[in-house]
Amino acid sequence: MIYGIGTDICDIRRITATLQRQGDRFATKVLGDDELAVWRSRSARWPQRGVRYLATRFSAKEAFSKAVGMGMRMPMSWRLCEILNEKSGKPRIVLHGELKAWFEAQGLRAHVTVTDETDYAASFVVVERDLPPPANS
Repeated sequence: MIYGIGTDICDIRRITATLQRQGDRFATKVLGDDELAVWRSRSARWPQRGVRYLATRFSAKEAFSKAVGMGMRMPMSWRLCEILNEKSGKPRIVLHGELKAWFEAQGLRAHVTVTDETDYAASFVVVERDLPPPANS
């Protein structure tokens, strides 16, 4: 059963401008530890590729927060939600801490896709409920 759907589009030029103003501070606010390692590696080889990576992760987290219906308020937070890639390249959502506990207690699972073009990154998330809703929701 579909619990929620979220989508987001992000202007990559806006992410570039934010990085120029804030430097790594913005990336460390938005990215989890594993994402941060990928971002640093990609940025070192090709800075624009790092910006695109950051933009797709920002967009996917916004889409996820919309799909679960809570926006950016606890237990949802930037760093507790990571968008990582399987070996095949398929993106997947990895949750941590309070967000993971809440998500699992709701019996939810998520699917994510991300894409980027010259000026934009976009994401789409579908959240499904595997279990009947908890009695108190």
